Amino acid sequence: MLRPHFWDHYPLDELTKEEWEGLCDGCGQCCLIKLEDEDTGRIAYTQLACKLLDCGTGLCSNYGQRQEFVPDCIQLAPHMVSQLTWLPASCAYRRIHEGRGLASWHPLISGHRESVRHAGKSVAGRCRTEVGVDEEDWDRYIVRWVKQ
Repeated sequence: MLRPHFWDHYPLDELTKEEWEGLCDGCGQCCLIKLEDEDTGRIAYTQLACKLLDCGTGLCSNYGQRQEFVPDCIQLAPHMVSQLTWLPASCAYRRIHEGRGLASWHPLISGHRESVRHAGKSVAGRCRTEVGVDEEDWDRYIVRWVKQ
């Protein structure tokens, strides 16, 4: 059971597992392949998605067992949020950590899962699978619609 407005009343490390999972807006941006410039450290997002991401819905096709199939999939935890500089500015975990609260389009605020897509934050319909794309070609898929 989710406590009312838990995101306003508790720090990330005091959330229950259910609240932590519920805080995710399901945008899928964290599942996009990211490239780091070795000279500047700047992160660029690509439209290429993890092989488990359903690019039609923007949701993981095997969330419960994702780390078995994608060993480098990160199991996000509260203590990691400040360290993961690649989390998009719209990420609920990042927003709460930075004291910005949830965006108006977040499902916990809007009451609708589709609000993420309507706000242009979801990768649904905007990504393609990494499968079959050579790593040397990843830079051809850089996008500008993910804001850091």
